[in-house]
Amino acid sequence: MSHTTQVDIEALADSLSASADALHARLLRAIRQRPAAGQPAPTAQSAPPPISQAAAQALFENEVILRQRANALYLEAATLAAAGLGGLQQQLLDLTAQAQEKIRKIDRIKDLVALTGELLSLAAAVATGAPERLIAPYEKLKQRVESL
Repeated sequence: MSHTTQVDIEALADSLSASADALHARLLRAIRQRPAAGQPAPTAQSAPPPISQAAAQALFENEVILRQRANALYLEAATLAAAGLGGLQQQLLDLTAQAQEKIRKIDRIKDLVALTGELLSLAAAVATGAPERLIAPYEKLKQRVESL
């Protein structure tokens, strides 16, 4: 495995970890915006709608899975490089960086859940080490990022 390919794969894992960090920060902001008991919910003009406990739990689970996938990429760097993913690395890095930025700015929890789901699908496809499995998750994530 070339050093460059290993660095590229590790950079992708770093990007997924950074996306998990961005998701965590965004989720904490959403939780802090929840009204205390007895206080009125924010109006549509004043703030994004509050996050439910179920949505918060689901997003925390997505964060954990993103971190697990990133860690798996670090461990599987040699296998992935051997499977021929090297040429796609820059595109994957660019797209995951865009997704990370969107996570920081998304107001609608529904969009946040969908975007993190697409990131998880891409991470799972990368972890297979089979370049042909990357196309569909890559395109779905790309479309999601562009739509946001």
